[in-house]
Amino acid sequence: MKDFKGGDIRNIGFFSHAGAGKTTFAEALLFNAGVTTRRGRVEEGNTVSDWQPEEIRRGLSIDLSVLPFEWRGCKVNLIDTPGYMDFLGNVIGALRAVDSGVIFLCAVSGVEVGTEKAWDYLRRENLPVFFLVNRMDREGANFYGVLENIRKKFTPKATPVFLPIGKESAFRGLVDLLTMKALYFEGDGKTVREGEIPGELEDEARTWREELLENVAETDDELLNLYLDGQGIPPEKLREALKKAVLERKIFPVLCGSGLENKGVAALADFLVEFAPSPLDRPPVKGKNPRTQEEEERPCREDAPFSAFVFKVLSDPYVGKIAFFRVYSGKLSADARLYNASRDVEEKVGQLLLVRGKAQEPLKEVRAGDIAAVAKVTEVFTGDTLSDREHPIVFPPLEYPEPNYMAAIRPVGKADEEKISQALSRMLEEDPTLRVQREPDTKEDIVYGFGDIHLDVLAEKMKRKFGVEVALSVPRVPYKETIKKTARAEGKYKRQSGGRGQYGHAWLELEPLPRGQGFEFVDKIVGGVIPKNYIPAVEKGVQEAMQEGVLAGYPVVDVRVTVYDGSYHPVDSSDMAFKIAGSMAFRKGAQEANPVLLEPIMSVEVTVPEENMGDVIGDLNARRGKILGMEPEDGYQKIKALVPLAELFRYSVDLRSITQGRGSFIMRFSHYEEVPPQIAEAIIERARKEREAAS
Repeated sequence: MKDFKGGDIRNIGFFSHAGAGKTTFAEALLFNAGVTTRRGRVEEGNTVSDWQPEEIRRGLSIDLSVLPFEWRGCKVNLIDTPGYMDFLGNVIGALRAVDSGVIFLCAVSGVEVGTEKAWDYLRRENLPVFFLVNRMDREGANFYGVLENIRKKFTPKATPVFLPIGKESAFRGLVDLLTMKALYFEGDGKTVREGEIPGELEDEARTWREELLENVAETDDELLNLYLDGQGIPPEKLREALKKAVLERKIFPVLCGSGLENKGVAALADFLVEFAPSPLDRPPVKGKNPRTQEEEERPCREDAPFSAFVFKVLSDPYVGKIAFFRVYSGKLSADARLYNASRDVEEKVGQLLLVRGKAQEPLKEVRAGDIAAVAKVTEVFTGDTLSDREHPIVFPPLEYPEPNYMAAIRPVGKADEEKISQALSRMLEEDPTLRVQREPDTKEDIVYGFGDIHLDVLAEKMKRKFGVEVALSVPRVPYKETIKKTARAEGKYKRQSGGRGQYGHAWLELEPLPRGQGFEFVDKIVGGVIPKNYIPAVEKGVQEAMQEGVLAGYPVVDVRVTVYDGSYHPVDSSDMAFKIAGSMAFRKGAQEANPVLLEPIMSVEVTVPEENMGDVIGDLNARRGKILGMEPEDGYQKIKALVPLAELFRYSVDLRSITQGRGSFIMRFSHYEEVPPQIAEAIIERARKEREAAS
């Protein structure tokens, strides 16, 4: 691929709900550009974009794909993003690499939850947006119904620039409202024949053309005067003003086509190359100088100091890490050293690459505004800033929602135990939306993601890439135990088997403490009935017994233990004997102190559309939740509640089902609370059976 400068580059992201046809449309673009000789199909698992085994097997995009191609003298860096919300991290990364976004909508389904999410994210990043009504050849396709949907849900400034000629199987062309010409599809879709607008569409086309002129004129005082005076707007001024209005998010062009039949694909490419902003059109990127902490800007110029942002990392067991980055300023050559300003480390550029799906081509240089990848790096991670060492800058890192779907993860085989930690570490580098933590009470490793498919894909990739087979299961709840009343108990350990024996004797008083107070040990021995040097052994015995629990094997908390009496033998007493005595006394006393089971309670904030509030509140009540209150937030309702952790392991999947994917939630640990007796009985009985099976 030849060299392109900033003004000749278009960095464009494809966003949508899953199944709207982004990947198929991208295939048609690559075919039309001559990058491929045939159009792949998602169903056949042979697309350029979805090349990983996990994507082929499921028929959906999991990772973002960078798909560069040349069109009309420009280089288009197309980024195809997943539509499935489990892989939201890739969408967030792509937003930092592109200068505009195309939101795909199915001509039958219209606006779906993924469409809404895409619009929200593009709006937050203040990026220009194009809407594409795809699959116009499907039965039930309704361009005008989808357009009305877009205007109602998102913006009244969604403005058609193309109208469909025919629909469903009769979809055969487009009306170009800028030129007022018809574009008829021919052959394989690469060629389009220009002709006259069909007679039955002339009045409709004039009406929509008038709306386009009015919307564009309202964004420019000079054009508005011409429009109001009825003088007509010169074509070149109209196109110039439309491009500016798109850049400033005053107009959101609506296009239509069919990626599957390659209809309207070339027209979209022409339109994007002309009207999508180049990197030069976007404002300079702001960051902080890590040495002075002052804010600085980086304009998209080759003569500016080099700076780039890493928006995606792929981990390969053979090639190492491949880091995808967008160059904001300056340029980088293949023989340069790479300075990571986010981590203040430097390494040599392994290999500079142009990547298209799984295909890679070596690059000698990458310039301001372009996208490339670097291979075999060790000190580069998603969200890092690469820069000139003499002029360092750090751009804001990526911010992800908190993952809240959890599963216990464990190695299947003995050999996998040694490799699981490294494999997980590498997978977290590739997907920073994942989180792993050790639960000390249950001795489980818990992995957090955005849903069951997210974690299933993690397990599949670990096996394929690193040969580590893991099993995922519902985590054990880290229950705890406590006591509700005061009790006293004696522990006496006496053994004699010839020679020196063992003797330890302690009286303990157990008292409940307020929730969250933990453990207190009090020494009230007087008169030396237990020598001072044995008191720590008694405490150690108590703590060991507390860890083992008295009801179901869970740690005992919130208890004060006082050692107040006992006896010793001048020859036979030992630390071991007093440790055992302390343990015996604690177990006996705890059994008499009305022991109960405690469960973790989470503070939950659920954000849902107004129409789903009743169903969501009913579901939370069914999960033993306590509703604390509600408050409006950006057109949604935020429900605050306290819910037992045991009821939340599948909540993200269930909430998605209740709200058609529009609901979200965050949860944080709040406190421990007593488990209701009926539920506690079942937990204790299950623990008893597990102990018996293990013995």
